[in-house]
Amino acid sequence: MAISFEKVLVVEDESVVRNLLTEIFTRRKCQVRCAQTLAEAETLLLSDSFDLMLLDLRLPDGDGMRFLERVATLPEHPLVVMVTGYGTIESAVACMRAGAFDYVLKPFSPSQIDIILKKAQSYRQLLQVNRYLSNPEEGEDGGLVGRSSAMLRLRQMVERVAPTDATVLITGESGTGKEMIARELYRASPRRSHPFIKVNCAAISQNLIESEFFGHERGAFTGATERREGRFELANQGTLLLDEVSEIPLNLQAKLLRVLQEREFERVGGNRTIKVNVRLLATSNRDLLSYVEKGDFRQDLYYRLNVFPVQVPPLRERGEDILLIAEHFLRRCARKHGIKVNGFSDSARAALTGYRWPGNVREMQNTIERAVILTENGRPITAAALGLPGDFHLEEAAPTSAQEETAAYEIGKPSASTVNHTVPVTDAAGGVQTIAVLEKQAIRAALLQTEGNRTQAATVLGISIRTLRNKLQEYREAGDPIDPGSDLPEI
Repeated sequence: MAISFEKVLVVEDESVVRNLLTEIFTRRKCQVRCAQTLAEAETLLLSDSFDLMLLDLRLPDGDGMRFLERVATLPEHPLVVMVTGYGTIESAVACMRAGAFDYVLKPFSPSQIDIILKKAQSYRQLLQVNRYLSNPEEGEDGGLVGRSSAMLRLRQMVERVAPTDATVLITGESGTGKEMIARELYRASPRRSHPFIKVNCAAISQNLIESEFFGHERGAFTGATERREGRFELANQGTLLLDEVSEIPLNLQAKLLRVLQEREFERVGGNRTIKVNVRLLATSNRDLLSYVEKGDFRQDLYYRLNVFPVQVPPLRERGEDILLIAEHFLRRCARKHGIKVNGFSDSARAALTGYRWPGNVREMQNTIERAVILTENGRPITAAALGLPGDFHLEEAAPTSAQEETAAYEIGKPSASTVNHTVPVTDAAGGVQTIAVLEKQAIRAALLQTEGNRTQAATVLGISIRTLRNKLQEYREAGDPIDPGSDLPEI
């Protein structure tokens, strides 16, 4: 296991036990310091850092359990295993409550210490990994949504390569779901019970990226006040995702290549070689071959990463998946925000399928989440709530005929007796008005009829007061506010 206990403190007054523990840990390549009293142990803890401490319950100058409680208050404290020849169930429970990791009775064998050591290593790795876990919501009930031919091919590739240990390079435009593909590869792999660690290479300072990858020793640089394990070490036995791998600086690429080939490295400021067993996944929205040609990316590293390439298609090439993905996000966002939404209106569906989605799946998710928040409980999401560019903002409420649909042009299709101000579909020159202009004129007509009462205007228009407020705010931000005294064409 990569995350090992390199420094061990043995606090024991019996020389036979102390020497036995020292021999056991020395054989396992650990640095061992010993103390015969609590006072000596406290001095060592304040001057150095330790990964593991074996602490006798009874010592000449005090009670080991009371000392354990003090150790737990230190900013950087070791895992503690209590050692005693006077064991009872009550004392074991009390030690665990006071912060001990485990409890061992004298006399003990080296194999018992090995078992405790393996348990402690696994526990410490879990603690360290939890500091780096990605937001679980990013991968919740995701799956690979879609039934297009492109999606079927992608799903087949994932199913084929996931059970292997092959390095996978996932490429595609921003927002296409490259990280989701990486998570699916992890979930379907034999390593799914081990850590999944992500490194966003574009978000880490070039001065710190080597430390993030490989860790550092205490005092390796200014601010390195304690030893820290890197992401490769934390991902041992599991999967490491290098997100936006093209952003790794050239001076680090050679070290990364060595790790991929030899599965070993040294921490920054250290000389101890650490071996790891990691399955590597990488993503990039860049053309890495062009980076290689320009000299910005090592050719040997590119071929080492590109063992199994996976290209994620943009959303515009998956037209038959758009509504399926939209409905998936609708269910997720409605559940997240506790809003009951009655699907999409016809014009919202037209807006979704008519838009090219330059931001791909990520843009759609953000668009639908915003629309869910803007939609009243029990109502469908409208094109206006989606707010996509294009002439999709006018909402019709189930016109009874094609003629009525083309002639009404009122938001929510209010009856003729309700609205006295009609909205012409042509301008003064006889040209057809755009839907955006008609929508604005219908809103102004309703405000004129209700003398500026927004609640009544929303009722006349057949929309929610929230939707009306959002449209008025949109017009104000565009520098074209609507009120009865505005300069809109007379209606």
